[in-house]
Amino acid sequence: MKMVRAFARLYSTAFKPGASVSILAQSHPTDSATNLSASVLTRIPRRLHLVQNHPINIIKSRIEAYLRATNPGYAIVDSLNPVVSVKQNFDQLLIPKDHPSRAPTDTYYVNKDTVLRCHSSAHQLEVMASKASNVGYLLTADVYRRDEIDLSHYPVFHQMEGIRLFDRKELLKETVTDVFQPLPKGAKVTDPTGLSNPETNPIQPAHTQPDSEIVGAHLKRVLEGMVYDLFGSDQSLEIRWIEAYFPFTSPSWEMEVMYQGKWLELLGCGVVQQELLDASGNSDKIGWAFGLGLERIAMVMFGIPDIRLFWSEDPRFLSQFENHAAQPNITFQPYSKYPACYKDVSFWCPEGFHDNDMFEVVRDMAGDLAEDVALIDTFTNKKTGKTSKCFRINYRSMDRTLANDEVDAVQERVREEIARRCGVDLRG
Repeated sequence: MKMVRAFARLYSTAFKPGASVSILAQSHPTDSATNLSASVLTRIPRRLHLVQNHPINIIKSRIEAYLRATNPGYAIVDSLNPVVSVKQNFDQLLIPKDHPSRAPTDTYYVNKDTVLRCHSSAHQLEVMASKASNVGYLLTADVYRRDEIDLSHYPVFHQMEGIRLFDRKELLKETVTDVFQPLPKGAKVTDPTGLSNPETNPIQPAHTQPDSEIVGAHLKRVLEGMVYDLFGSDQSLEIRWIEAYFPFTSPSWEMEVMYQGKWLELLGCGVVQQELLDASGNSDKIGWAFGLGLERIAMVMFGIPDIRLFWSEDPRFLSQFENHAAQPNITFQPYSKYPACYKDVSFWCPEGFHDNDMFEVVRDMAGDLAEDVALIDTFTNKKTGKTSKCFRINYRSMDRTLANDEVDAVQERVREEIARRCGVDLRG
């Protein structure tokens, strides 16, 4: 945890030593590693994936329906607590100790031992160890990452993970029990990756080549069918597979989809590391897993241009999805486009400064009034070695026109908090 402590000065919020924070009615101690922000804490109870007729819930339900049609034995898991241990979030998934995702610039630390989950995979061992299903699990969760501010990034988003398990002694028998509809006539699937590559996408030593390839082939067939079920109304739909690397699967792949004329990186997947199955009490199993982002699919499928809209409670947004069962091919109709108001802030950066430091301050002070933040200038003073950065903040409300005086007041609070919380020296 040396990395966490080293950056504590930059990322800690207003929590006093010995204080606690309440998350979903549970109290958690804070310490020098705590870097939670008020804007994120207010989002935790929302759980958009459980809100009926919300676009996130619609995509979740469609994927669940497709997979349970192939095999009704999948257990649905969607209400697990977002506070998990560092062990669950990183160690159990074989994520290296020096991996960048562990840094407090990327992860929200509740304290040195617990975090807000960064991915749904933080629960992978937990759900497999429950043995609630002998088929598999469909796990959906709100996940949290410190990130930039723009139209496609938000500190809270939603992931869905599918896990399919097979008895190693009955593998062939169990793979053929799943029911698949044939892909549409003329379906375009490009797969130069095969089912393994000893140099670039190896089979695990714990698996035989036939077993690993049976599981990999089953995985790809399931996901190809799922994508055509979701996006099949687009006659130009194409799928292509590329090799990938994930610590918790091998072989591993990513799927890209040509939808409405653009390639979309849709999901990652692979054969589950046997070490994870063994650790969860499933040594007699072999399986696959995939993970995808629900916002990414919903934005493309429904034509939603701004990720902030998912958090809107404006009926003009939510009402557009009420009849999704009768009208599955919904296209979001923008109800307004209010003018932007740009404000710049420049400062000298302290040692160890990360752009995500500033983004957290902007989210806390401006909330969803900040549409995006862009770095427009940077230079280093050759004499002092100090670096100056200038960011441009685009303020734009989704439901009203902002007055310049209002934005000026927000901007002043942003400047004050950047100086206080990030230790920068403001310029101008």
